[in-house]
Amino acid sequence: MAARAKQTKFIFVTGGVLSGVGKGITAASIGTILKARGLSVNIQKCDPYLNVDAGLLNPREHGEVFVTKDGAETDLDVGHYERFLDEDLTQASSLMSGRVLLKVIEDERAGKYQGEDVQIIPHLTAAIQDNITEAAKGFDVHIVEIGGTVGDIESLSFLEAIREMSLKLGPDNCLFVQVVYLPYLGTSGEFKTKPAQNAVRELLRLGIAPDILMARSEFKPPARVVIPKLSMFSGVEQRAIVLLPNAQTIYQVPLTLEEAKIADFITQRLNLRNHKPDMNAWHRIVKSALTRYRKTIRVGVIAKYTDNQDTYFCVFEALRTAGWANEVNVDIVWVNAEILPRDSKEQAKLETLDAIIVPGGFGPRGIEGKVLAATYALDNKVPYLGLCLGLQVALIAAARRAGLKGANSTEFDKSTPDPVVSTMAEQIGKENTGGTMRLGDYTCLLERGSAARKAYGQEKIVERHRHRYEANNKYRDSYEAWGLKGSGVSPDGTLVEMIEAIDHPYFLTTQAHPEFLSRPARPHPLFTGLLRAVLNK
Repeated sequence: MAARAKQTKFIFVTGGVLSGVGKGITAASIGTILKARGLSVNIQKCDPYLNVDAGLLNPREHGEVFVTKDGAETDLDVGHYERFLDEDLTQASSLMSGRVLLKVIEDERAGKYQGEDVQIIPHLTAAIQDNITEAAKGFDVHIVEIGGTVGDIESLSFLEAIREMSLKLGPDNCLFVQVVYLPYLGTSGEFKTKPAQNAVRELLRLGIAPDILMARSEFKPPARVVIPKLSMFSGVEQRAIVLLPNAQTIYQVPLTLEEAKIADFITQRLNLRNHKPDMNAWHRIVKSALTRYRKTIRVGVIAKYTDNQDTYFCVFEALRTAGWANEVNVDIVWVNAEILPRDSKEQAKLETLDAIIVPGGFGPRGIEGKVLAATYALDNKVPYLGLCLGLQVALIAAARRAGLKGANSTEFDKSTPDPVVSTMAEQIGKENTGGTMRLGDYTCLLERGSAARKAYGQEKIVERHRHRYEANNKYRDSYEAWGLKGSGVSPDGTLVEMIEAIDHPYFLTTQAHPEFLSRPARPHPLFTGLLRAVLNK
């Protein structure tokens, strides 16, 4: 007789009152404390936007696009999941309405519904459930975060899908977590629970009763007297209500949940084993994050989006964790790439920096400012780390310094006389479309004796990519004359993956996005190397 497959337990996380209250961090933190008990945990974001993936979402509004190892362009919450769980996730961890709707429509066109009227219920909700169930296979626990806010029209199909799933699974196999917001009224000096009560009622109206409430708040921790009030008006047990005031670091949230014994409630409710958790590594992470070190390093991020930290969240987190490893504070300085070439005050910032990072990006806006910053780093021996676009502008800068004044990328100037960066051959004609880039994990071989090889400590590395343009091989023989060398190449030698300056304390650039692989307990070597170069200098 074949062994019965183990039953995966499901935890559905929804949000009420308003968006942006921290569902992603909450979901990741729940996964962290369950994984610390020896359970295998997977996590998935269901986003109601009609996009097929996150690749074309506006980064100013939605933050950075995170890329998984298999090349999925996802919401930044998937990055939170990877950092908290220290796991490499896949396409299955990101489901957007557009993708599931497209599949339903394609199935209808192919005749797979055999003449049925195709409807939101049951066809779309069934397709959502299929995606969730498939992603959960083989895990003890599967956590599903529903994007947006309960009450949003676009979220209704996802909420209906998980409601139907709960009926099939039964109360022993799934539970619902709702993250709500407690506003603070300064005039009366009190936290108000009414918005949270209304959010729960809206969820109940949709047929879902929350098992756990996570109550977010700002300014100061609310008095615990709000817990019995929330319990009375929501029907959630007092022991299943957790107060989550703003933390000094997001990495404190799992410890807050642990202190509230919410894992005990979850494991008891879902009949899961509740081994003694090993949170030692997490305590070390939080201690590092809260330590004020004696030395501070000023790192300039040359960016065209300077009003939203989420746009470069992985870069900032990689810098912070590298700071912990080097026992230094990292003072991140925004430098506006768009105005840098013509603004003397912005240019003066460069003189105050210990190191420079040019992050990834697309389009011509701010490019000349980024080229200027790379040129400044080359001229003044300032430690420099170029990420994806940061490699390309460094190549442009070096070529121009060597006399090729018109050097550029064909992304920014199609008629440039010296296209040192150009479109990959297989992407010609697809430059303005989504989902056509080099995405996900790619192997790179590092040259013996190079700064890149020294930073990584090994010859073969794997990094994640998200780009369409590459270093033009026609100019590879000129690198040395420009003061550069290609220190990392694809296994077949056809693509330059890393470029560094020959006579420089630290000028490393990569066509990849190493920030995606940085973890709180395992900072990425390129970021730790950048800060170490400052300390050595």
